[in-house]
Amino acid sequence: MNAQHTELGWDETVALFERRALPESSYENLYEESYDVHSGPLTIAGDLDLDLEATAPAGAGLVVDGDLTVGGSVVNVDDGCPALVVLGDLRAANVFLEGDAKLLVLGSVTVDAFIGSMTDKLVMIHGDLRAKVTVLSGEFSPDLVGGTLHGAVVAPAYLDLAQDVDPAAVLVPEVLRADGEDDWRSFDAPRVHGGRLLSRIDAGLPVALG
Repeated sequence: MNAQHTELGWDETVALFERRALPESSYENLYEESYDVHSGPLTIAGDLDLDLEATAPAGAGLVVDGDLTVGGSVVNVDDGCPALVVLGDLRAANVFLEGDAKLLVLGSVTVDAFIGSMTDKLVMIHGDLRAKVTVLSGEFSPDLVGGTLHGAVVAPAYLDLAQDVDPAAVLVPEVLRADGEDDWRSFDAPRVHGGRLLSRIDAGLPVALG
């Protein structure tokens, strides 16, 4: 990915996970390939787009051996994206996951909006998920939130995490879907227009109120 990262083989990567006490249940389903490892905390000024080939790691994913702070959003829309493993806390403006995302966080996640939809995913957060709003669609639900889920959850009623929340009370009006309006991203989170939601995140605009 860049000179700050060291590409480690699978056995060396597992040894790091073991030293940091990341449970085997988290990483046992990762690809057993090499990973780019950043030693210590990492700050990224803009977005961390896991789909961009230009910034993709050389190996099967990026491991941050410390806290990861992203000034923009963490985004995955395409299938086949690299894994992101954070052996500390993750802070970002938003997280948007829609491809076959693999996100493992040993600490807590703090964001304005955490969004997941229609993904063949591996998403495990061992600490808290602290979000102004969590939006879930297409049967997406994190595999693990080991701590507390803070904030409102907008999700279809069939998901266990669904809350009785008025989307208009927690999301900016630009991302709300009018009755009968089509949504090219096929979100089934109540009244949420997934296409406009992603467009605002791509533009660096807020999606959560407050």
